[in-house]
Amino acid sequence: MIETLQQRDIKPSYLRLKILEYMLARKNHPTVDMVYEELSKEIPTLSRTTVYNTFNLFLQKGLVQKLGIDDVEAHYDADISLHGHFRCDHCGKIWDLPVKTDVSQIEGLKKFEVRTIEYYAKGLCDQCQKCQRHSNK
Repeated sequence: MIETLQQRDIKPSYLRLKILEYMLARKNHPTVDMVYEELSKEIPTLSRTTVYNTFNLFLQKGLVQKLGIDDVEAHYDADISLHGHFRCDHCGKIWDLPVKTDVSQIEGLKKFEVRTIEYYAKGLCDQCQKCQRHSNK
């Protein structure tokens, strides 16, 4: 992980390594608060500001992407490959979705320099659909 940070010109520090470790070990698309709540159990001196600033640094250096799928809080993803996301309107969980679109083949984008593409879908996950069906009976 030290090498991952150094490749992006990020000075490795204990807190940056712990935050990166958290991101790589989970696929839960965390918010600043989620990371803070989990890591502050192990690192009592950690602050939300440190987590926020670390995410901003990781974002600037292309190590994470910021998801705009939630209208309330920013979520972050360490998987920076081209993929989409599904967010359940009921439970709020976010899943990765494979995307097979070749950006160069989208006619209207050919004259632009595309830097970011975001694919989002929202609705009810299978678990919440089941719960809803049972509560309607």
